[in-house]
Amino acid sequence: MRTVNKVILIGNITRDPAVKTTETNKKVALFTIATNRYFKTATWENKSESEFHNCVVWWSLAERCEKFLTKGKLVYAEWRLKTRVIEKEDGSKSYKTEVVISNIIFLNKKSDFEEAGIIDEIDIEEEDKF
Repeated sequence: MRTVNKVILIGNITRDPAVKTTETNKKVALFTIATNRYFKTATWENKSESEFHNCVVWWSLAERCEKFLTKGKLVYAEWRLKTRVIEKEDGSKSYKTEVVISNIIFLNKKSDFEEAGIIDEIDIEEEDKF
């Protein structure tokens, strides 16, 4: 039987990406995307709830995120969930679920990037190959 593991997020970057290079010389960017859910309570009161999604981006897409993403930018991101098991020194385990992103589209206007002095021209059509 086939299964599906697909995540689609549209939200704001909560902090500038932290970019690292692995021992095998691969770049990885880590950041958080905030999304909001709006709903009405049983008494018809309007409420909102924020959710914060830990995101991981690899290879050349990580380089683009490092160059163009900053706190507050609106993005569309998609791919899959990945849960890592972290073994602690005392033998206990903790789990961390992250969104591994293969496609990201910058949704802010091009002028927002230009005004911030980030770029003169941006090409967001290029796809990373896996």
